[in-house]
Amino acid sequence: MAEAKGLSKPVKLKSDLADFLGASELPRTEITKKLWDYIKENGLQTKTENGKAENAGKFIVSDSKLLPIFKNTKSTSKSGKLTDLTGMKEGQTVNMMQMAAIVGANIE
Repeated sequence: MAEAKGLSKPVKLKSDLADFLGASELPRTEITKKLWDYIKENGLQTKTENGKAENAGKFIVSDSKLLPIFKNTKSTSKSGKLTDLTGMKEGQTVNMMQMAAIVGANIE
C-alpha cells in the first residue's frame, strides 16, 4: 500500500485539538471534517460576524469546546494576512475561511 501524502498524511495534533478529537494523529482532511461535523451538529454557524448561532452562514461561533482550539491560532498567511485568535472569547466568531489557519496552528 502506498504511503499517504499531502493532506491525507496523518499529522501530530497539539494537546487541545487531540483532546477534542480523541486522537493524537489524523490527516488534515479528517481534522477539518470532524471540526465541521461538530460545528454543524451543535448549530454553531451564523450569517453575521459575532451574531448568535443560527446553524447557517459563513461565521463559526466559538463555544467552550472550540475556544481552546481557536485561541491557539496566531499565524501569518503567504499573502501576509495575520490571523490572531489568541484573545478570543466564547461566543465570538471566526470566518470559515480561517479554518485552514486554525487547523495549521493546532498541529505539530
